[in-house]
Amino acid sequence: MPVRIIKYPHPTLRHKSKPLRRVDAELKKIIQEMLDLMCADKGIGLAANQVDLPYRLFVVNLQADPAAKDQQYVFINPVITRRSGTAEDEEGCLSFPEIYVPVRRSEKITVGAYNLAGEEVSYELSGLFARAVQHEADHLDGVLFIDRLGPSSRLAVKQQLADLETEFAADRRRGQIGDDQQIAARLAELEVLRT
Repeated sequence: MPVRIIKYPHPTLRHKSKPLRRVDAELKKIIQEMLDLMCADKGIGLAANQVDLPYRLFVVNLQADPAAKDQQYVFINPVITRRSGTAEDEEGCLSFPEIYVPVRRSEKITVGAYNLAGEEVSYELSGLFARAVQHEADHLDGVLFIDRLGPSSRLAVKQQLADLETEFAADRRRGQIGDDQQIAARLAELEVLRT
């Protein structure tokens, strides 16, 4: 089944992802689909939760260009080990279409992870790359960028969030999205496969 981006308030977005223990051909195919989907939607980062998967992995391509293969990064089981400074800048999220708000994040970070080849990698990042990695790492813990908003920014997007909630409820009534128990059972099954 091809991957697709789920929207707020889908329960998988709040699911704390489990570390991956193995990477097989099917997972590599999913990761490539995530990269393609992210770029097609003009995104620069995409976490597994956003495509309804319970795994600790995300992809980044700051160019949002599938042809820029040297700009494609895969982070498997990422851990941010150091943070310094703070910076506020506008963020969006593919699971929150058309919502852009200022979010405060660490200015510089050090992150360790495994790449697609299974090699341990470490990056010292700043600027947009650091922001994107922090945003995606939050997803893996079920934390959304709206959770980091101040009261005035939260109020500014209140109606847009309500619209997404209404759309989600309508999709659920039409049977396009399962109930919370069905989603939890499916995520648990998927976790057993690779975690």
